[in-house]
Amino acid sequence: QVQLVESGGGLVQAGGSLRLSCTASGRTIVFYTMGWFRQAPGKERGFVAATTWSGETTYNADSVKGRFTISRDNAKNTVYLQMNNLKPEDTAVYYCAATRRTSNLDNNEYDFWGQGTQVTVSS
Repeated sequence: QVQLVESGGGLVQAGGSLRLSCTASGRTIVFYTMGWFRQAPGKERGFVAATTWSGETTYNADSVKGRFTISRDNAKNTVYLQMNNLKPEDTAVYYCAATRRTSNLDNNEYDFWGQGTQVTVSS
């Protein structure tokens, strides 16, 4: 089992930045692809970004390309999501997730999930 805890959410003005962290326990994340998803009120949970075990390969949703960056520190068992130039439409609960899969990473069939952290972007 992998337990995931997100942190770093909050309230920020449009154009601002936040860095989310996801710290894992119970098992090393080095064998897992790690992803970030988000869910806005009244909407389905959607893919934001993912990184394979080494961190060398990353994937981003079109809506966040050029603004968000996913990274990982396997030694700290932590994954990050740097979010720049935030927009009101980025407002959502952000979830960290882990999977052994290395393909189709934009679907939400991950094995382990955190409880989420709220990000609110004001206009």
